[in-house]
Amino acid sequence: MKKVKGLNNFVVFILLVFSTQAQAGQVRVSVAKSMSNLCNRLIITFQGQHPDVKIIPNFASSGALAKQIEQGAPADIYVSANPKWMTHLIEKGKIKIDTKKIFAHNALVFVGKPGTDAHSVSDLRKLTRIALGSPGSVPAGQYAKQAMDKEGIYDEMLKKGQLVMAKDVRQALLYADRGETDGAFVYKTDAMLAGSAGILFEVPPGLYRRVTYPVAMTKQSDGNADAERFYAYIVSEAVHPEMIRLGFTLPDTGHGKSL
Repeated sequence: MKKVKGLNNFVVFILLVFSTQAQAGQVRVSVAKSMSNLCNRLIITFQGQHPDVKIIPNFASSGALAKQIEQGAPADIYVSANPKWMTHLIEKGKIKIDTKKIFAHNALVFVGKPGTDAHSVSDLRKLTRIALGSPGSVPAGQYAKQAMDKEGIYDEMLKKGQLVMAKDVRQALLYADRGETDGAFVYKTDAMLAGSAGILFEVPPGLYRRVTYPVAMTKQSDGNADAERFYAYIVSEAVHPEMIRLGFTLPDTGHGKSL
């Protein structure tokens, strides 16, 4: 009987070892959809230097990701396109506060087919349909709403059915690129990915809060040395050239400034 019990304990031990090994080398990263191109490039570079580490990205709107993490979805690192959602997770006790930093900045633009008669936010009321990320969960949509509210046209256009809500900023871009809408509010970095749509105008900075991407490690990352290593890499100066190449702006006082 003792031999059987000892054997069972040994089997459990082996299973625990293999289970731990299966998770070792994995880093789960929840990243705002608008930063997917940059994140993918950084993952490729990092994994080239650390082939034993597997980075698993999860791209969606900042709000959707925050709600997933709040509900227990696996995530070692979170990158939001709006400090609001980072604050939300801090209040829920999900974030290691001392790891919260400014990762990058972006700018809001309006894209559409060349020749579209829209040169400012106030001109948009003349268009039939424009796309924006849903302000309830998509930061780009929240910034767009702020700009339209400043010009006094958001409620008016919403009531007239002129606004098309997208699940994230990339879907808004797709609507404009396909010609399904007259245009869309997107980030400057997203506009660089458009096929046929182009930037019609850049939204004046005074009309919306500055687009800021905060990054932090989650409390789920405790004990994950590879997550710490990947985090240290993405907040280092080594990523500056790629960030600038893809159109992002570094924080004014240096990349990785604490919020």
